[in-house]
Amino acid sequence: MKILSLEASTELCSAALWCDGAVDVREAHAGQRHSELLLPMTDALLTARNLRLQDLDGIAFGAGPGSFTGLRIACGIAQGLAFGADLPVLGVGTLLALAEAAGAARAVCCLDARMGQIYHAAYERHGDDWRVACPPGLYAPEHAPLLEDGGWTGCGNGFDIYRAALMERYRGQLTAISDRRLPHARDIAALAARGFARGEGVPAEQAVPLYVRDKVALRIDERPPR
Repeated sequence: MKILSLEASTELCSAALWCDGAVDVREAHAGQRHSELLLPMTDALLTARNLRLQDLDGIAFGAGPGSFTGLRIACGIAQGLAFGADLPVLGVGTLLALAEAAGAARAVCCLDARMGQIYHAAYERHGDDWRVACPPGLYAPEHAPLLEDGGWTGCGNGFDIYRAALMERYRGQLTAISDRRLPHARDIAALAARGFARGEGVPAEQAVPLYVRDKVALRIDERPPR
């Protein structure tokens, strides 16, 4: 199975090419340049393997939650490439990609959502896949959903930015923290390979991002005093 994956939900922009379990990667800390970088990354990956888009089995993208602009860019590029090559598309959750990268049996995943909030989800390893313990949601760190028992690995930059609040919330339940980890296309690709094998790919026009939040800035009356 050959899958191209794109991830642009945070400042880390990445693309990966999955070829029967072998993964080639391109990445860059992009700032606001995701739209400039993803297509050249894609071209470089395909050229290195002497492949065309038509040789792929599908295209995956980080569906969210994350940066609104980044999610739209990754989804739009995935759709455009898939239309041209008549390929299925699969959106993969960015928080689930953090769990996949953690290599732990239990992962609580938190990404900085700005405005004093986090994108949060928790997953438990179930065979070769994951069971959702807490679905993706938007929370203040001090009100993050409670977890059952212990043995959780905390991952994502939410644990870097809101460390004190999350450590207090999950006191005694965390065995490890990977607080600098961001969603990456290599983990999107690994999850997508299993998803495509289960027949979860959709036509390009049906691919949509997962926003979770419906606002991108605080009103003046919602902002803390200076």
